[in-house]
Amino acid sequence: MNKNFRNAMLMAAMGGALLTTGCATRIKASSAQNPPPKEAFATYGRIEIKPVVFKAGYVGDASGLAKIDENFRADLAESLARWNQRPANGRTLVIEPVIDELSFKHGAKRVLLGPLAGSSGVLMHVAIHDASGAVVANPEFFQRADAMGAGFTFGAHDNLMLTRVGKLAAGYVMANYDTPVGGPTGADDKAVAR
Repeated sequence: MNKNFRNAMLMAAMGGALLTTGCATRIKASSAQNPPPKEAFATYGRIEIKPVVFKAGYVGDASGLAKIDENFRADLAESLARWNQRPANGRTLVIEPVIDELSFKHGAKRVLLGPLAGSSGVLMHVAIHDASGAVVANPEFFQRADAMGAGFTFGAHDNLMLTRVGKLAAGYVMANYDTPVGGPTGADDKAVAR
């Protein structure tokens, strides 16, 4: 009996380990810190924000993309209106957010499978260039919702991940308006590709 119990526990532990290996997101950031842009964004008379899109050829969750776009625009709306009221100086800054990878577990999958649905994650870069296409900055932003936390909150962490990545990107734009200082990607050491 004791040997059977020990074997059963060993099998349960191995099964649990196999299940949790599928829980971690494979999406990784390249760094924990974004470098500063080539110049402060205030040197541009107009700032244009493009809609958030998936990178060319990538097929992802449209509802996740829409939520990121909504959060990014909402966080920048007030500042953008104020910035674009200044006199034009002939220079336009174009900001194009692009989602490189998105794993968004939500809805019935998250509710029914909980943590077994796996982690959610998003990696987005923001191409910031002048009207001629010259690159001013190309920061990236990363967020994740781990399987356990998201599973036991019925997807609330998954949705907050979308809010956080939009806030990080908007925060970078606002922080670098007056002075080029860079900013965080949102990735911790575990989330940086090695």
